[in-house]
Amino acid sequence: MRHLKLTIAYDGTNYVGWQIQANGISIQQRLEESWESVTGENRRITASGRTDSGVHALGQVCSVSTESLLPTASLVRALNAQTPYDISVLSVEEAPAGFHAIRDAIQKTYKYHIQNGRILDPLRLRTCWFVPGDLDIEAMQRAARSLTGEHDFASFESAGAERSTTIRNVIELKIDNERVHGFPGLEISITANGFLYNMVRNMVGTLVRVGRRREEVEWVRWVRDQKDRKYAGQTAPAHGLFLDHVVY
Repeated sequence: MRHLKLTIAYDGTNYVGWQIQANGISIQQRLEESWESVTGENRRITASGRTDSGVHALGQVCSVSTESLLPTASLVRALNAQTPYDISVLSVEEAPAGFHAIRDAIQKTYKYHIQNGRILDPLRLRTCWFVPGDLDIEAMQRAARSLTGEHDFASFESAGAERSTTIRNVIELKIDNERVHGFPGLEISITANGFLYNMVRNMVGTLVRVGRRREEVEWVRWVRDQKDRKYAGQTAPAHGLFLDHVVY
């Protein structure tokens, strides 16, 4: 039995998320269908994280065991010939026995894209959150300092996924200006040893309240310390979020 590590990218717009569900087509379903078409095997493919409906990935990592003897380069070509246009297999690599995409992950990086200003960029409707008007990036950067390090992030966890602990270590949180197609915007990059359900999107929604000058910088620390989701900002829309890469 071989153990393989797959790295894939996808536009999550047309899917109910990564995980197979009864209410629509998932990325996992399409990838497993492609795998069966190429290898003849009905295998469960496990991803490093169950991205929600509308969330995208540039470097989602998956694990699968197989008895197929196809070389890894051949698997890349064959899978890409079978997957829909909005899912791409970037690489297939041999992995150690027992490799598991979730359990073996050390840290993940998500990136969230915001377009602000007065005019909406119509070419990024599926990949960024349009926040009309100006954003105070310096205030957002100062506020973000309260969200780095090891803390209880219960204030930024949405209901729906029970965890044994809500303590996580945010290794890095960067907020940078970006300009795409001539339109102003921000990229928020968050690296952590693990994430709670909707943690990134809730943190982004909270920081945007500071950027829009509806809350002071110190408010974010106060929200963090309440350990209660009701005090944080809105959940930012799914379509601005990307799973950027996973470290093993």
